[in-house]
Parts: sequence; structure tokens; C-alpha cells
Amino acid sequence: MKRILVPTDFSENAEHALKVVAQIAKKNNSEIVILHMLELPHQSNDAIFGGVSIPETMLFMQKANETLDKISNSPFLDGISITEMVKMDKPIHGITQVSKEQDIDLIVMGSHGSSGMEELLIGSNTEKVVRNSEIPVLVIKKEISTFDVDNIVFASDFTEETKKPFEKILNFAKFFDAKIHLVSICTPNSFKPTHVTEKALQSFVSEFNLANYSTHIYNDTNIEKGIINFSNSINADIIGMCTHGRTGFAHFFNGSISEGLVNHSIKPVLTVKI
Repeated sequence: MKRILVPTDFSENAEHALKVVAQIAKKNNSEIVILHMLELPHQSNDAIFGGVSIPETMLFMQKANETLDKISNSPFLDGISITEMVKMDKPIHGITQVSKEQDIDLIVMGSHGSSGMEELLIGSNTEKVVRNSEIPVLVIKKEISTFDVDNIVFASDFTEETKKPFEKILNFAKFFDAKIHLVSICTPNSFKPTHVTEKALQSFVSEFNLANYSTHIYNDTNIEKGIINFSNSINADIIGMCTHGRTGFAHFFNGSISEGLVNHSIKPVLTVKI
């Protein structure tokens, strides 16, 4: 985690994420890239392309840069290498592009979550980044004064395709010297006999050199609730998940457990795309 990207909209939630990243950076001597995506209203974009609102656009850019300068000089960032960036683009495209150009190892974002019709029709920018990012994304939902990670939950079906993403979550656990709890959630709609699930867990574990870990089977009414309730039961610090990155109708009908957790879990969620 040498280079960490923190997209910011200058909100309180974004500051929560930046404070967590500051703690990670000091522990690992990481560089932080703070990115503000300047997405102007549609009518302004039309004017810009017509060459009419250039002064107004420059004013927005100036104000954004001034705010970034102020943030970068926050006391909690003292001693950390900071790169400030303001980009004019759609948030999702801009964050993805900067992640590649800047050789980012981890994206950390703040989120207030969403629910109901807003979640179904719109979704948050954080949720969209989780769905599309090829780079691990850590989502922070509240201020964490001391970011100590002792217990990480990895919830999965433990199929072959989850092994590669798990390596990244395992590296995160090793970085913090944290115990990793591998859990399979059993629900009425995804029921498997205990001996079948135990065999899958042991087969999965045998592929890795794990030292500080445990395996669990947890029963609940649905997978998302099961992950949240299990994580609460062991006082987990982070929930780790793989995401398929579904889009379009597949996402509309099937949804994504990872994105649901990003919206509904109070605990930090670390996602890695399959």
C-alpha cells in the first residue's frame, strides 16, 4: 500500500476516510493522493464547450485547489507525502483513470450509504466505484479515531474464482497482523449441509499459508444480514468481500451483496473485484 487514493467531495464522510488513510500511511510510509472530481452542471458543460464559461470554470478549479490545499495542511496529515489533484470528469471515470495513471494500490472512500428508492435507482458514487474498480476499495462510514485492525471477516462462497481476490484481502490482514475469520453464510435460500460447507472451507484454506485464522458457518435469514450479524458477534474491525462488478440489468435484478454492505454496514468494508 505505497500509494493510496482518497477521492473527496469535501464532505464530513470524506474527511473520515482521509483520517483513516493518514493512520495507514504513517504506519506504512505511504503516499496519499487526494482527488477532487469537479463535475459541473450539464448546462455549464455545454457553455464550456462553447467557450463561454471559461472564467467561471477557472473559478471552480481555483476554489477546489484552495480547499485541497487547506485539507492537505490538516494537522493529522503532518509528515505524510501528499499529492493533490483536481479533475473535471464524471466521478467514476475520473477515479478509475487516476487509479491507473497514479499506480494506486488502494482506494479509500467515505460514504453515508443510501437506502430505499435512492439506493435502487441512483446508488452512491462509492457504490459505483466498488462495482467497477479493479483496485481494492476500502469504504469508511464513520469517524475512527484509532484505526486498529485486529479482526477481519472474509465472507464468501469459497469457490475457485474467489481465491485470487482473497490474496489481496489476506495481504491487508497481514499488514495489520490481524486475525482473519472465514465465514460461510447459510440461509434458507442457499442452504448447504454442514459437512459440504466444512469441506469447501478446508479445501479453500489448504491453498494458502494461513496462520492466524478461523472458519465459521453462520445461519441467518439472508446473506447480507448474516455477514453483518456475524461481524458484530466477533466485534470485527473490517468486512472483506469479493464483488462481481455486475452492471446493467444483471445488477438491477441480482444486485450485489458487497454493494449492499457498503450501503448498510456501519463497519468498514474492503472489496476486491473478481
